[in-house]
Amino acid sequence: MTALQHIDESRLETDVAYRFEFLAGFMDFGEADIAAVHESATHLAPIVPALVDAVYDKLFSYDATKRHFVPRQHGFEGDTPETLEALTLDHEQIAFRKSHLSNYLVKLVSSPYDGKMLQYLDWVGKIHTPKAGNSGIVIPIVQIMALFGFVNDALIATIQGLDGVSQEKKTEMIRAFTKLLWIQSDLFVRHYV
Repeated sequence: MTALQHIDESRLETDVAYRFEFLAGFMDFGEADIAAVHESATHLAPIVPALVDAVYDKLFSYDATKRHFVPRQHGFEGDTPETLEALTLDHEQIAFRKSHLSNYLVKLVSSPYDGKMLQYLDWVGKIHTPKAGNSGIVIPIVQIMALFGFVNDALIATIQGLDGVSQEKKTEMIRAFTKLLWIQSDLFVRHYV
């Protein structure tokens, strides 16, 4: 049996690095997982546009998720659509959002998991609430969790379909991404409480 570890539960709510350390330790998300995520970059980079398109196709297939893209997005300076019906997948605001998602995916597979990255992952969670970004856009947590499930499944299917990668490496990548997405989802949920 492992030794009992003391966790300062109030610090989990105020210190993102401490929270990440707890989550990573609890899930055994360590250097080997980070290496697997980074190693996946060469395999996943070519399919990032297709993954981003699949995410937005899914988001646009429900009025409850599509509606969040009608109001002005934080940082977007162009024209916004007047109605849900006027919003199309090729609208410049969606191109803006797609570029943010692409950048996020690139950061996941290329950045060191240091304090700066942890602050970024936490900010990604916060930006989907009234606490940051456009205060008029509040994404319900059920929609965020549905999207995480979709992305996790898409990553698993993509990794399983990689040519020239051993099944052992695929398993390492899948396990690493699954842990990482659970950590990221916690860094969303914390801003909803």
